[in-house]
Amino acid sequence: MAISRTAAIKRGVRLEVATIAWMLIEAAVALGAGFAARSVLLTAFGVDSVIELLSGIVLYRRLAAESNGMPTGEVDVLEARTGRISAVLLVLLCAYVVLSSIAGLGLRVIPSPSFAGIAVSAAAIVTMPLLARGKRAVNRVIDSASLHADIAETISCAYLAGVTLAGLGVSMLTSWWWVQYVAALALLVWLVPEAREALDARSHNWRD
Repeated sequence: MAISRTAAIKRGVRLEVATIAWMLIEAAVALGAGFAARSVLLTAFGVDSVIELLSGIVLYRRLAAESNGMPTGEVDVLEARTGRISAVLLVLLCAYVVLSSIAGLGLRVIPSPSFAGIAVSAAAIVTMPLLARGKRAVNRVIDSASLHADIAETISCAYLAGVTLAGLGVSMLTSWWWVQYVAALALLVWLVPEAREALDARSHNWRD
């Protein structure tokens, strides 16, 4: 049975609350485990989780504003400001992945095993598609461009988690310590387009 726009927006708010809660956990665990294990792969996954967290907060504010009948002008300002921060973080993240991976390979810096990293990336592979499925159902009703972009980021996070899990798993089960660096560089397949898109969006906003 079809649901009303009001009900869909309220469900969207609940989904964004769940996304924010999960991203807080994911970012904290991935960054903490990444630093502890000297893992470029895990640290990059954690930083991307922070970026997804910022996006979730913005979309929550936008949906909550409509749900409460409030003007979305302040949310537009927040979205533009957060977008600029995310664009800078994505560019810095790409540079960090490239430089740290090359340095790690060259200096043979061997990352330590991380069971926490395995656990959080495996959980993300399950959690993110479920959230994306719920958001798709909401967006079929409200047809929001912002939510559409958020769904794409949620799916992207699931792919990043898969690459992270594969890299961590292979390096732990074999003596191929360099696999984590190769997997970290593989993240650029998703991170570089995200950074380019974010920069294009920000430059368009500045021109406007």
